[in-house]
Amino acid sequence: MHHNSALHLLWLLAALVALAGCRDDAPEATRGELVVFAASSLTEAFQELERGFEREHPEVDVRLTFAGSQVLRLQIEQGAAADVFASANEDHMRALVAAGRVAEPRRFAMNELVVIVPRDNPAKIARFADLARASRLVIGADTVPVGVYTQRMLSGGGLDPAFVRAVRQKVVSKESNVRLVRAKVALGEADAAIVYRTDGVASEEVRVVPLPEAVNVRASYWIGPLTEARGESAARFVAYTLSAEGQRVLARHGFVREGDRER
Repeated sequence: MHHNSALHLLWLLAALVALAGCRDDAPEATRGELVVFAASSLTEAFQELERGFEREHPEVDVRLTFAGSQVLRLQIEQGAAADVFASANEDHMRALVAAGRVAEPRRFAMNELVVIVPRDNPAKIARFADLARASRLVIGADTVPVGVYTQRMLSGGGLDPAFVRAVRQKVVSKESNVRLVRAKVALGEADAAIVYRTDGVASEEVRVVPLPEAVNVRASYWIGPLTEARGESAARFVAYTLSAEGQRVLARHGFVREGDRER
């Protein structure tokens, strides 16, 4: 009996040690997950924001999902489990606010359009006025923010209608997000494309041809926590994006800081 009691005591001690080990691992196991849905054009900037935010909040594990803003909006409308939405277009954000899905969005960055061409520039496009020389032009689909801004620029009245007609005739593809637009040029499958300035400067495989200021359009980026976000992390991530440090990160990636160069 005494022998059995000793064994029983040893078993209890082993169990307590195992439990203590579990408790040591608990902080890692309970690290809160923060799911951020962000427009494709934010990829590199938000990857850097993720690293900075996690340094300040080691208890949070940020999970980033990138796609066209319209795709992310649709997923949120269908009940996707996200905590923060960052859109390249105010309309998609406004729709989610109206549906009660997002609370108090804030504009956090600005962007603008450029033309990109392959490094070897086969169509010899040196300035925007040369764009009709392209045999194969790629733009964003009409439902994608970059496509919406492109159509707004082309129909804005600042361009010669004959030039606009010639450019539209060269469109061979409309892509579902801006990274797919850029990829067509990077792979040599298009002579030119219209993308955000940030996408042009982020790739060494393309050259950037600026648009005249008089015809360019400004893209607004909006961010907000979902109304069903868990805990305080969503609001903190939004605040970090708007903070001086967050704005420095965005500026490093070519975005115009909120409040700068307003028109």
